[in-house]
Amino acid sequence: MLDAFIAEARIRWGLDPAVGLQIAAPERLTGTPVEPSRPLLLVPLALLRAGEVVEAVATSLPGRHAPADRGAVALLRRLYPAEHVVGRIGIAETTTIGDLGEATLTGPLYLAPLAPERALASPWALPWISQRLRQPDGCPWDREQTHASLKKHLLEETYEVYDALDGGPTLDLAGELGDLYLQIVLHAQLAAEAGVFDMTDVEEMISRKIVRRHPHVFGDAQVETATDVNRQWEQIKRVEREDKAAADGETAAEVRGALDGISTSMPALAAAQEMQERAAHVGYDWPEIVGVLDKVQEELAELAAATTADEKREELGDLLLVVTNLARHHGVEAEGALRAAAAKFRDRFGRVERMARERKVQMRDLSLAQLDELWDAAKAEVRAEAANRQTAARQSSAEETAQ
Repeated sequence: MLDAFIAEARIRWGLDPAVGLQIAAPERLTGTPVEPSRPLLLVPLALLRAGEVVEAVATSLPGRHAPADRGAVALLRRLYPAEHVVGRIGIAETTTIGDLGEATLTGPLYLAPLAPERALASPWALPWISQRLRQPDGCPWDREQTHASLKKHLLEETYEVYDALDGGPTLDLAGELGDLYLQIVLHAQLAAEAGVFDMTDVEEMISRKIVRRHPHVFGDAQVETATDVNRQWEQIKRVEREDKAAADGETAAEVRGALDGISTSMPALAAAQEMQERAAHVGYDWPEIVGVLDKVQEELAELAAATTADEKREELGDLLLVVTNLARHHGVEAEGALRAAAAKFRDRFGRVERMARERKVQMRDLSLAQLDELWDAAKAEVRAEAANRQTAARQSSAEETAQ
């Protein structure tokens, strides 16, 4: 039966099986890694397994299991443009993805492959586009890029993702993640042109690492808490460092330590917290938070006692390092906490500036008491706005319930 379906697709729509024909059942399409840049033959389970009793179990393929995927039709509309023609085996009339209905899926269908630049939901679309842009007749800007020239863009896109995370799982976040992913693809493309590695190596290396470092999931190791996982993670990394050193012929003194590999380009606060987390995972930590609090007081006293500029700089650095450790003990990301505090200060300071303008006074001419008065007024304004938002949210929720 399949041979007849394939033969009809070859005659009517020019199917070339040599490019990689995919055959899938509509009932299980959401769990099948179909690739829209390859021809697809959809055959219902009843036809694929004639005479057998089959269960139409619809699983979800990780990576394509967002809430929008509520069935085969919904998935096809994500993978193909609405105007894409859907051939109906044994029926003269064709249809399109946009007009496709569940009833149509009861018969065999053929979907011709999309051109790589149109298979936008394919994991291989962006690598193909990246390579195309680097061709002699591609984009002049892309052809000029190097690993070094792209570094600033990688940082910019990373921070934009970081900012977008504050809004939760939004489509804006999806867009920012795509911008960051482009940077990964571009670097892999440059490396592929140099004959060193490509996206296959990137994906294989990170997948291998994650499987290796989760023996409690993919092996027989036992863990109970997230702390156990972190401790196991650091132990595995230590063994990896020792194995690599042995393979490279390094001496014990040359083996990389737990703090090696922390990027020198990271923001200082984030790097400091990462450093302390790694040290804690290998046992270098205060057992109770009271020890950290005592250390904060000690560093404050040393800063107060400092006399020279160099001493003040050093003691302030020590204080910041201990405060960062305090954040870690509280389970708070120090970088994010400082950014949030800075954003709050920016908002309130802007309100103080506005209030000063409304009073037709210059901030520099106000006394400390007057500035404090404006600051308190700004805080009150923020609290009032928050209360109004809560009231509006409750009213909206009550109205939805009543409907």
